[in-house]
Amino acid sequence: MGFYEDIADALDLEGIESRIAEDTLFVPIAPELEIQFVQIHGVGAAQSIQAANVFVAMADVSDEDEQFDAALVGVVFSVESAMQEVASYMATDHVISVLNELLEGEDERLEELEFEQDPSEPFVVYASVGEGSVLTVELDPEGIAPTGNVSFVTYGDDFDELLEQATEELIEADDEVTESEKQEIFRSAVADVGEQTREVLELGTFDDLELMFDALAVASQQAYEWEEMLVPLDDGARGIVYFDEDLDEEDLEDDDYFEDESED
Repeated sequence: MGFYEDIADALDLEGIESRIAEDTLFVPIAPELEIQFVQIHGVGAAQSIQAANVFVAMADVSDEDEQFDAALVGVVFSVESAMQEVASYMATDHVISVLNELLEGEDERLEELEFEQDPSEPFVVYASVGEGSVLTVELDPEGIAPTGNVSFVTYGDDFDELLEQATEELIEADDEVTESEKQEIFRSAVADVGEQTREVLELGTFDDLELMFDALAVASQQAYEWEEMLVPLDDGARGIVYFDEDLDEEDLEDDDYFEDESED
């Protein structure tokens, strides 16, 4: 039982509950979800090696009975790797809870926002703000702690005009083009127009997800002002310094140097 006890002691130091029953170490990470460590008993040369199979189980737990539907998800060979497994699943559970909070919008800081889940990226949600902008949240359960990246995306004045032009061209397309092909062409055109006209204001990557909610509240109120303030950056290369082994202080003081570089 030494391996289990070492893991349990390490978990206890982090304030994480665990219990040992019938040769299995149970670590609850959500009301209906547990991690189970089941020790592997080797023979011969492997007899002294510490190892355990790792299962994730949906549990219906009562005082009299425990029924588990467990799935093998990994194997650990040290206390450190066991701690990493627990941390990973706890982070994922935390992210799912935050995701649900964003989609349900019950937090008063989200009262002006209606988030939708991206159909292809389950940890990405977005909400319309301002006149024609989008607030995007990308949650990441990987790493030591879960994080959320928030960005404000607005589109230039040319967006509607270019999109209308693309729509008209699609309507006038050859009759031989099928409806599904037209839809695919339209989605591609929308993406291209968006790339040409959008401006992105990065609000930051937050490991304090409560602070992220504060940032979302501010963003929902500032959207209209940010739309007016965000302008396309100059496409020229001036102000962008590329690594040059021959660059010296004299070049840095010479405006013509950067003009020549941007023309190349």
